Amino acid sequence: QVQLVESGGGLVQAGGSLRLSCAASGRSFSSYTMGWFRQAPGKEREFVAAISGRSDSTSYADSVKGRFTISRDNAKNTVYQQMNSLKPEDTGVYYCSTKVLPFYRSYEERAYGYWGQGTQVTVSS
Repeated sequence: QVQLVESGGGLVQAGGSLRLSCAASGRSFSSYTMGWFRQAPGKEREFVAAISGRSDSTSYADSVKGRFTISRDNAKNTVYQQMNSLKPEDTGVYYCSTKVLPFYRSYEERAYGYWGQGTQVTVSS
């Protein structure tokens, strides 16, 4: 069983920055690719970023490339997402998740099996 707890969300003006954290419990954290997803009001949840277990591979949605950076600290069982140059369209609930199905791509939500409760990010214009 894996438990995930996100933190670091909040209200920020456009152009500002936030750093999200996701603390994981359970064993073998470093074995899993971790992902960040987000869900805007009235929209489906969408992929944001993912990082492999040893941090040797990352992937990003086109909408956040160059602005967001995903990282992890396996000693602390924590994955981070640094978000810079935030835009109002980045508003939503951000979730971290554990990729449990290796044969799906990292951007596919169906690959993920454990989810946190989410943290709200609101970007004002």
